Amino acid sequence: MKKVAVIMGSDSDLPVVEKAFSVFAEYGVPYEVHVYSAHRTPEEARAFAAGAAENGFGAIVAAAGKAAHLAGALAANTVLPVIGIPVKSSTLDGLDALLSTVQMPSGIPVATVAIDGAANAALLAVQILAVEDKSLREKLLSARKKAAESVLKKNAEIAEKYHL
Repeated sequence: MKKVAVIMGSDSDLPVVEKAFSVFAEYGVPYEVHVYSAHRTPEEARAFAAGAAENGFGAIVAAAGKAAHLAGALAANTVLPVIGIPVKSSTLDGLDALLSTVQMPSGIPVATVAIDGAANAALLAVQILAVEDKSLREKLLSARKKAAESVLKKNAEIAEKYHL
């Protein structure tokens, strides 16, 4: 199975990206976590992205706040799917990071999830890997079925409570 790289622009992003780790654990997806900055360690970020496919990665998740160029910098140096997590900052509540992550030039796509949306970033990475991995696909289908059953159960409880 391919692994997923989780790259943070700063270790201050760790509380956000930790939400992805439990998703990867739930689905049995191996991952590595690194800190590379698009601005402070551009050569290391470039080298990591350029070698990611050859090093067994199937997707990259990149979390950064404020100017948030990390996902784009990584995407510019690989053809692997890159998923950006805009991280909420103290100045603009993450809107700056969201716009920096989502506004990529034509030809260098970055999939972008919600501000601080690490769990969905991890799920998207799992879905990408599931294209080639039937067991992951089955786990995803099972999780979707359980989620639907939970909603329908809540619907029945509400209907009974309000005599609908």
